[in-house]
Amino acid sequence: MTMKRRGVALTPMETRPDIIVRTAQLADELGYEVFALPEGWGLDSTATATEIALRTRRITVVSAILSIWGRTPGTLAMTAATLHRISGGRYILGLGASTKALVEGFHDLPFVHPAAKLRDVTAKVRALLTGERARLDPASTARPLRLGQPAVPDLPIWLAATGDHTVQVAAELADGWFPLFVARDRVAGQRPELNRVRAAAGLWKTPLTVAAGPMTVADDDADTARSLVASTIAWYLCAMGDVYAQVVAKQGYGDAVQAIRAANPRPSPAHGIVPGNAQIVLDQFTAYGTPDQVRDNLERWDSAVDIPMIGLPPGLGWPAIETTLRAAAP
Repeated sequence: MTMKRRGVALTPMETRPDIIVRTAQLADELGYEVFALPEGWGLDSTATATEIALRTRRITVVSAILSIWGRTPGTLAMTAATLHRISGGRYILGLGASTKALVEGFHDLPFVHPAAKLRDVTAKVRALLTGERARLDPASTARPLRLGQPAVPDLPIWLAATGDHTVQVAAELADGWFPLFVARDRVAGQRPELNRVRAAAGLWKTPLTVAAGPMTVADDDADTARSLVASTIAWYLCAMGDVYAQVVAKQGYGDAVQAIRAANPRPSPAHGIVPGNAQIVLDQFTAYGTPDQVRDNLERWDSAVDIPMIGLPPGLGWPAIETTLRAAAP
């Protein structure tokens, strides 16, 4: 039996450190390839990533993602090189432009030119990791310094990108593309084009690793599983600003997004609704049902991306987490 490439991804709303570490340990035991640990406005994910690295044996830990606005390129490079050492080389640095709501409402920074910022920070971090001196502002009179620990030129960098401009940055500069809310059919169609961009740019000899996947819940009661994934989808589309609703609508699901938003006038993270006339959104962005149904659904993702990422809704009880990971395991 051929092992599939599978990963696990959490949301920034999952802030239970004990559950996060326990989930990573089970994923490690079950043979998942990567464990993607997000960061939003709750836990400092780098501390949790350290604990996971020390308490697992095989799985690769991905910071998915660290905001390019929340840390300097120097801090990002130090963090990545340190986690690379602690994990024995089982670390991937994930970077992203985040959202206007989080950048301005939490970090108190202006959210301007996110694609240009992503390109600039990625290039500066890469330079430091390869042993170059820091790329300072041209107006600076300071002496540029190097990273004060061994260079890690092969440390992978994944970029979370959904807009056209940020996806272009990922194709040109990253080792992997880790998008959120890109439909299964769309991401499958984008893979060849992204690799053509890479080849034309002559920047990288290896194909871009595409890691994406559905919000996933397995339960003996398929209706319960649907309710759980629907609540998370509705929360993202109705309560997290306009960015995710716009991203999904631009992919051709505008009517479904409107129906979801109309059905959730007072969004709740635990009781969101995806009405029947918006079922296409669940079909493209989630995998739910009995364990057998989840396995069948994930077969479509296996052919669409390089590493299907099993997204777990925040606050999911441990029995549901274990059932889902075992159902989706490689």
